[in-house]
Amino acid sequence: MRRFIASALALAAVVSAAAPAQADTRFLSYNASDRITQALTKGVTLEVRRGLFGAVQVEKLYSTSARGTAGFTRGGPDAARRALPPGAEENDIYGVDQDGDGRGLARALCPGSDEVWLIMSRVRAPRPLTMQAVGRWSDGAYRHCVTLTYEWRGEWATAPLTRNTPD
Repeated sequence: MRRFIASALALAAVVSAAAPAQADTRFLSYNASDRITQALTKGVTLEVRRGLFGAVQVEKLYSTSARGTAGFTRGGPDAARRALPPGAEENDIYGVDQDGDGRGLARALCPGSDEVWLIMSRVRAPRPLTMQAVGRWSDGAYRHCVTLTYEWRGEWATAPLTRNTPD
């Protein structure tokens, strides 16, 4: 029994020491794959953080054409998922931060809404990506705004250059 406990503690120490080394940031780039997506965003690069066991969390979105960025907050209300169109399978929800260029992205995707969430398919290279924009209006209703579809473009070593904008 002592040998088992000692082995388990040693394994836990190795895993906890390796955790920071395994987590990393990646920049995954996508091109718009339909006319609606092209009209709204053209293409995007996502800054993603990959955790120890491969889980991916989206941190930021960089616009390919406008050189703007928008931050994301992971999570959101279940009512936003319920507003998705029938057959939508996206499940990872992110709130669009309203500071900087995030406000402009939210207005472009869901004009007139008070808050906007992007509900994404699983982010994995080299697979396509689908994002569903859902907004909450002043009357409290959640409405689906637009479906954005992207084709894989590539992975970058660093973030794209962005323009400096006042907050």
